[in-house]
Amino acid sequence: MSVHVAPVRVASGTFADDWRAVKVVWKRELIRFSRNKPRIVTSLAQPVLFLFVLGTGLSHLIPGATGFDFRTFMFPGVISMTILFTAIFSAVSIVWDREFGFLREMLVAPSRRWAIMVGKAAGGATVATMQGVIILALAGVVHVPYSPVLLLTLLVEMALVAFMLTAFGLALASRIKQVESFQVVMQLFVLPMFFLAGAIFPLTGLPLWLATFTKIDPLAYGVDPMRRAVFAHIPIPPEVAAGLNGGVTWDGWRLPTALALAVVGVVGLVLLGIAIVRFSKTD
Repeated sequence: MSVHVAPVRVASGTFADDWRAVKVVWKRELIRFSRNKPRIVTSLAQPVLFLFVLGTGLSHLIPGATGFDFRTFMFPGVISMTILFTAIFSAVSIVWDREFGFLREMLVAPSRRWAIMVGKAAGGATVATMQGVIILALAGVVHVPYSPVLLLTLLVEMALVAFMLTAFGLALASRIKQVESFQVVMQLFVLPMFFLAGAIFPLTGLPLWLATFTKIDPLAYGVDPMRRAVFAHIPIPPEVAAGLNGGVTWDGWRLPTALALAVVGVVGLVLLGIAIVRFSKTD
């Protein structure tokens, strides 16, 4: 009786092996996410509260918005919140791996270190986009139509924003050795990034100092295209649209959608590059 032995290929550190490592790390992040059901549920609780509790409360404070549901305005911001917290939480996995010794096993693998970071970025972005899709399913509840064009547009924009935010988290986590330290750093950056992005308030008519901070917030360049896509598919009074959909401007000029998304992509690549450089110096 013959026994079939599966062939074994020894990795030689080639470029193909690096991309195989990227795929393995990416798949590991997806498995990790799918097996953590409490994480999936709890990460959706805060966005749902913002959308249906805070959004309903603020709708009574917006003058001239009669007949317009303020939750429709907040919907792209709530999607960005979901992506933000999920992406950052995905980045903390590298700190967990370092603290519990698993990262050491990854570092001795016959692949370059950039492959680990690219795999982490791809996995975190995929997971964050999947979480955003769950919130996207609530679009009809806040009067956002289930238009195939709109949904596809939002999906692409969500994926790009998720990549940028995951790269941001990896840049922060690449040299941090304790989860507690990462949580402190995360709180320092994450909440200001969310509130300055115009996720829950319009970017029009802001004081100069606040408007300046919004322009240097990379998340603002992701929220604006998503909100513009939503507003293009709903009936809304022009005066209300002018007040709520001002978007990101440079010296009074509103950035086109393509340029805003290009900013998000470039920032994501730069942050990923920083994460790779910092991680390459890891002991």
